[in-house]
Amino acid sequence: MAAFWLSICLLPLWTVLPVTAAKPCKAMSFGLSSVVCVCNAAYCDTMDPVVVPKKGSYLLYETTRAGKRLESETGKMLPSAKHSGIEYNVIRVPMASCDFSTHVYTYDDHPGDLDLHNFSLAKEDTDMKIPLIQTAQKMSRRPLSLFASPWTAPAWMKTSNSTIGKGTLKGNPGGPYYKSWANYFVRFLDEYAKHNVTFWGVTAQNEPTTGFIEDYPFQCMGFNPELQRDFIALDLGPALHASPHSNVKLMILDDQRLLLPSWAKKVLADKHAARYIDGIAVHWYLDLVAPADITLGTTHQLFPEFFLFATEACNGNIPWNSVVELGSWKRGARYSQDIIEDLNNFVTGWTDWNLALDLQGGPNWVKNFVDSPIIVDRAKDLFYKQPTFYHMAHFSKFVLEGSQRVGLDLSMKTELNTVAFLQPDGTAVVIVLNWTPNDVDFLIWDPENGYIRAHSPADSIQTYLWKRQ
Repeated sequence: MAAFWLSICLLPLWTVLPVTAAKPCKAMSFGLSSVVCVCNAAYCDTMDPVVVPKKGSYLLYETTRAGKRLESETGKMLPSAKHSGIEYNVIRVPMASCDFSTHVYTYDDHPGDLDLHNFSLAKEDTDMKIPLIQTAQKMSRRPLSLFASPWTAPAWMKTSNSTIGKGTLKGNPGGPYYKSWANYFVRFLDEYAKHNVTFWGVTAQNEPTTGFIEDYPFQCMGFNPELQRDFIALDLGPALHASPHSNVKLMILDDQRLLLPSWAKKVLADKHAARYIDGIAVHWYLDLVAPADITLGTTHQLFPEFFLFATEACNGNIPWNSVVELGSWKRGARYSQDIIEDLNNFVTGWTDWNLALDLQGGPNWVKNFVDSPIIVDRAKDLFYKQPTFYHMAHFSKFVLEGSQRVGLDLSMKTELNTVAFLQPDGTAVVIVLNWTPNDVDFLIWDPENGYIRAHSPADSIQTYLWKRQ
């Protein structure tokens, strides 16, 4: 965390100058708490390039439950270009199928093929995933960071002889099945590289604890921390290190943060495993019962040399809750609250599960439907950008790769959720989430530049930017 501090104090109003957006949101209400922005092949709302004003002024972006979507304003600090789009730059790629596939498949469904002679990518990779990734790479001004996660090994490699339900790899770490599974990672990276698609990282296993649940309904594979430790030390770590992909970051856990710091202690205490590991991946599904300071904060204090990264989150996954809620402000605010909490507790990145799903919350072969920031209405050839999309934009657009989190010194207890950063060029960024029904007036004080008299509307998220030099 960088060394300068900002203060936030409560106080009354301010004046601003409007800046016209490139294309406004075409709002539509589905009767819930907020609106979606409707897009089709001919029209979609866009942003002007982000141009932070000269020192002495600031730029504000605001999204509200009432209907504002990344609307921008500029104002003057009181004394004491970039690109359109919201610049997502992290993509998670399943290694073969997951529950959001239309069917179950792996890359080598030939029993006994431990040497992986029959390994090959699926049509889902060559015809869909890879072309989409390549298109995104061409469109993105910022480099994209891809990481891959496996859900299951081929059924013949597993004790259950099944891709679903309770099961682990056959044998023990260091044995032929674990060696073959480690080489499966390398082959996956090799094949994608042939299409000029390279990866920043991999996780050792998606939600490894689910592989010990007897009737778990979709693809999974079990690892406890000791098994994952030995697999990395004896098989996966050496295989990646000896391959052309030795620079790929390896993340452990990829499961609920409730398992921290225990999981990290058991894996990272082993120097043979730890030398191959770069980070710790967490999911958000049990965050309400796993305080961030006790899990993330303690893990960072114990293992500061390993980064923390949030690799999966979604709304609508609770059985007694609606799956897709078009226009739900609450779900967007829940994302922002979790992102701010994670960032304030040493997490260095945050990943949504699905960027786009259909009106049912799929496709999903096991009917494990969920909500998404973008919902596609295929029958009408439209897609709806949810409040969740814009909540994520307040982070993805302005917290650039290489930014450093800085301290915020709050003058008194407040219900505002806040986090602050310095972009690599020194631009200050302060994100303010107000998910209460009350307006809040406050001051942002930068000792080197002065004050911003700020007003946070009820049910809103704001991003303030200004140059410090």
